[in-house]
Amino acid sequence: MSATKGLQVSVLGLGEMGRALAGALLEAGYATTVWNRSPGKADDLVARGARPAETAGDAVRAGRLVVVCLLDHASVHEVLDPVAGDLAGRAVVNVTTVTPDQARELAAWAAAAGADYLDGGVMAVPSMIGTPGSSVLYSGSAEIFEDYRPLLEAWGAATYHGEDAGLASLYDLALLAGMYVMFAGFMHGAAMTAPAGLKAREFAAMAAPWLAAMTAGFAGFAEIIDGGDYTVPGQQSLLFSDLGDMLDASAAQGISTEAVAMVQTLIRRQIDAGHGEEGFARIYESIRNPPARS
Repeated sequence: MSATKGLQVSVLGLGEMGRALAGALLEAGYATTVWNRSPGKADDLVARGARPAETAGDAVRAGRLVVVCLLDHASVHEVLDPVAGDLAGRAVVNVTTVTPDQARELAAWAAAAGADYLDGGVMAVPSMIGTPGSSVLYSGSAEIFEDYRPLLEAWGAATYHGEDAGLASLYDLALLAGMYVMFAGFMHGAAMTAPAGLKAREFAAMAAPWLAAMTAGFAGFAEIIDGGDYTVPGQQSLLFSDLGDMLDASAAQGISTEAVAMVQTLIRRQIDAGHGEEGFARIYESIRNPPARS
């Protein structure tokens, strides 16, 4: 079986992301039924050709492919548990943000209901859906991924990461971890320079090209981490990387030091263990092997 534009697809959950996903399906020519718990969210989509469903059950019954984009794991069960009997023989694509274990639980739950399950991690904000910069990570049912790949690619680049339904969530959350720590670093810098009269937008103009340039270092760090040798010549040492001056300057500006202190803790743990002359990439070991909890 191959997915075609003649198939019926239903989208449950019309927050900003759900509306963007449904809109991209309509734009690509797919017959789309939409449902949301609160009224009014479907109006624009209906004006563009979507079919509104009064209940989640109506939406599930209308679609051979059921796309779920809700708040969290609990909300997925709140919506789907009452209509589990209608899921048999259908394909479920869940792009709700969940943990890896929650994704695996949902895959097992769907299987018990007679449905096939594919989990998706959306690596885009709603405005990016359907554009070249959008991508979605998938894991779980290989059959769903292959059968409906043209539809999935209406949202962005689609990559499949295996039968383990938890892997898309794992990779999604890992990438988001890097994003949020970067954002926190930017906010710290903006707060640090604000007392000197620098506007956040001015700091952003300075920070964006600098941070973009620094991402070129990822591959080098990765090579060292994978090789397991933090003494490779040419690295910035942990002693040189000590953030004491940055912490002192931040405190002198009257701001919180928490964002930077987190990184300093990782550095100092390795220095205190006798690895000060080794490269900065060694903080990976502080993260990978945290201290035993007392």
